[in-house]
Amino acid sequence: MAAMTNSAYDASPPSSTELPPPSRLHQVVVLASPGAGHLIPLVELVRRLAVDHGLAVTVVTLTGMSNPATDAAVLASLPASVATAVLPAVSVDDDTHTIELVRRSLPHLRALMEGLRGGGSPAAALVCDFFGTAALPLAAELGVQGFVFLPNSFAMIYIMRYTAELHGGAAAGEYRDLPDQLPLPGAPALRHADLPDGFGDRTDPTYAYHVEEARRYGGANGFLVNSFEELETAMAESFKRDAEDGAFPPVFPVGPIVRSSSSGEEADKSGCLEWLDCQPEGSVVYVSFGSGGALSVEQTAELAAGLEASGQRFLWVVRMPSLDGASNNFAEMDDKDDPLAWLPEGFLERTSGRGLAVAAWAPQVRVLAHPATAAFVTHCGWNSVLESVAAGVPMAAWPLYAEQRVNAVILTEVAGVALRPAARGGGGLVAREEIAAAVRELLNGEKGSAVRCRARELREAAARAWSPEGSSRRALAEVAGKWKAALVDGNRTIA
Repeated sequence: MAAMTNSAYDASPPSSTELPPPSRLHQVVVLASPGAGHLIPLVELVRRLAVDHGLAVTVVTLTGMSNPATDAAVLASLPASVATAVLPAVSVDDDTHTIELVRRSLPHLRALMEGLRGGGSPAAALVCDFFGTAALPLAAELGVQGFVFLPNSFAMIYIMRYTAELHGGAAAGEYRDLPDQLPLPGAPALRHADLPDGFGDRTDPTYAYHVEEARRYGGANGFLVNSFEELETAMAESFKRDAEDGAFPPVFPVGPIVRSSSSGEEADKSGCLEWLDCQPEGSVVYVSFGSGGALSVEQTAELAAGLEASGQRFLWVVRMPSLDGASNNFAEMDDKDDPLAWLPEGFLERTSGRGLAVAAWAPQVRVLAHPATAAFVTHCGWNSVLESVAAGVPMAAWPLYAEQRVNAVILTEVAGVALRPAARGGGGLVAREEIAAAVRELLNGEKGSAVRCRARELREAAARAWSPEGSSRRALAEVAGKWKAALVDGNRTIA
């Protein structure tokens, strides 16, 4: 949802879009939204489509909003059979939303898909990220199935759908505020404070984008959601009933789709894995707020004091603090930046031996899977949530921005796999005493015991979902079968 960075307009006609070799049979085109948080789970989905179902896939990325080097590193982990294509740049400015970027890129996407058809490799389906539904009408026009991949929870697709239904036929500028309580199946009603960024204020331009996006949902042939039935049981059942009644397109749970420890993570230059090897089993609290999470200077100091006061072992991925109050910062660190310099004086010396602070990054999948890791203090980004669930690690939910507050509600009040430290007053500061108490409770307390037990149960459920007869594996196989059948019905040859 971040604003676009400036980018030069590519004046070349759409037909100049560089296509993969025409000799390949392309059955599925996957359109990725900018940003590693969107691209990583999409790449893992593509890997399964290619390896498990033998589908030929072209991953299409857009120019703008994300770091090309980061995107290239993620895409490099794909199997060699998967083709990639980058659409030419379009005219944008600092205020261009991702959804608008997709809309302006549609002529180039059309040229790519028509080129595939002309080369004898037509697609059976176009799969777009949930910010890319502007491409759904193009899929219908070209006679291919249009699917939407939700890299987050059932709850988010429910909120988007509810928002569109709430406004009905209202024109732009006539939107009403969402009600004070938004009901979720099997969950407590969401308060305004729990809603994703841009949903609580009808004057926010992002609000109109969300409504526009959600209104296109009914035109999809189906949805793939990165969750699994046992994590959000009531919502999964609700969508299943609606699909049977024809009230909404079918929603297929295909999660948890998470990175493996060998798919795209960098080498551990911080030494944290070696440090974990020296710690007792189940003794370390892992603290990380993702690639974009930012704490204020004051909150960074409170977190340090809380970890110190807890008396527990910890591994903390420290990022540069926010100096303007923003809770997210996706800018790349300058070589001169040193996040550790912002920690309280003497903190590193006082916690030496039982704590390790590393700058900016750690190999998270391997950290969560390490026997020494006991708990995870997380910003509740859905990728991090599923990585923790798959590893059986209980969480302390500390949401910062976007849909993370919704995720925190799901984790604490639906799935029961997390505790949530309380923030103080309207400023949202989490005090050191609350942090220390939450960490101790999560590792040793009675409430923590229930959460730890639930984490083990969900780890087993997540593994079952992707077992040979698991619900998520069957759901993705069903979708892949639909796409293959579409090619057969169109008298096309399947490799």
